[in-house]
Amino acid sequence: MSKVVKILSWNVNGIRAVSKKDALWPLVEKESPDIVCLQETKISSEGDFPKDLRMQNYELLLSRSKEKKGYSGVAILSKVKPLYVKKGFGIEKFDVEGRVLEAGFDEFILFSVYFPNGKMSQERLDYKMEFYEKFREYVEFLRQAGKRVVICGDVNTAHEEIDLARPKENVDVSGFLKMERDWISHFLALGWFDSLRELHPGEEGLYTWWAQRAIGARERNVGWRIDYFFLSESLREYLKDAFILPQYKGSDHCPLGVVLSFD
Repeated sequence: MSKVVKILSWNVNGIRAVSKKDALWPLVEKESPDIVCLQETKISSEGDFPKDLRMQNYELLLSRSKEKKGYSGVAILSKVKPLYVKKGFGIEKFDVEGRVLEAGFDEFILFSVYFPNGKMSQERLDYKMEFYEKFREYVEFLRQAGKRVVICGDVNTAHEEIDLARPKENVDVSGFLKMERDWISHFLALGWFDSLRELHPGEEGLYTWWAQRAIGARERNVGWRIDYFFLSESLREYLKDAFILPQYKGSDHCPLGVVLSFD
């Protein structure tokens, strides 16, 4: 892999829908990432991945839902073949939904993750919080073993008030509940950092998701920042850029990215 690595992440809300909107290829063509991580691909097999998106010079890695067709799913497209690939993190009740894809490279371990949404019911909120804890245990083991780790994807929680346009109106909504926000705070305190806030600590209006039901939400930038790049502290010195790309449409989320330099 190049000494300078550009990684993008995007919850595409259905890879076939993004393909029909001709949204992903222009992103890759213009931004020229080394790795692209995708969430909520909603496909059942590699054969369902749109042929026009089988990008030249990119390895395609997929993890899909084993039970529900057209549900969840994550992917990684990489110019460099990973040293290894692992689907899930070893707990069947979570792995069955195809939410985690792990790829090992010389410089770091990369995770593309679609964290559960807790809005549907108390049962799903409980599932989300347990997923948070078990995933934390898994990646903490890697970090404490001295591994450099990059975690990107849709975390489905806005961390601080600055991370959504209308915090006071959403304090009782899953995605901004105190327990969800506290989990992020605790996670970061263990030895991780939020790459965007590392380089843009007080900047407002940096959102990655806009509710489709709210008319004109994206145009008015009434959004939430629920997609992240969490990096282990051992990668802090290598972070050169962190950004969101709201100009790219095709999903209710926008892409985001980081640049790491190992020179």
